[in-house]
Amino acid sequence: MKKLKKLGKDISKPEIHTSAHGVWLFVNETEYFLSYKEYPWFQKATLAQVYSVELISKEHLRWPDLDVDLEIESLKHPEKYPLVYK
Repeated sequence: MKKLKKLGKDISKPEIHTSAHGVWLFVNETEYFLSYKEYPWFQKATLAQVYSVELISKEHLRWPDLDVDLEIESLKHPEKYPLVYK
């Protein structure tokens, strides 16, 4: 069977929803919840800043207006990527 070449850039954009407790993120057919407690930079951000997310690669998200970068792996396994030094 012949493999198809990938042409162009993947145009799938992450989907964002906000709540009083955090941000819901749907990307690569998976939903993640980013609580404001664990991801505090989203709490005081404007909606425009939160919704301005870019999928840099299949595994890399970027919020340029907030200067925030997250790897999908860190959302899948947050216990491996502590955000706060203890």
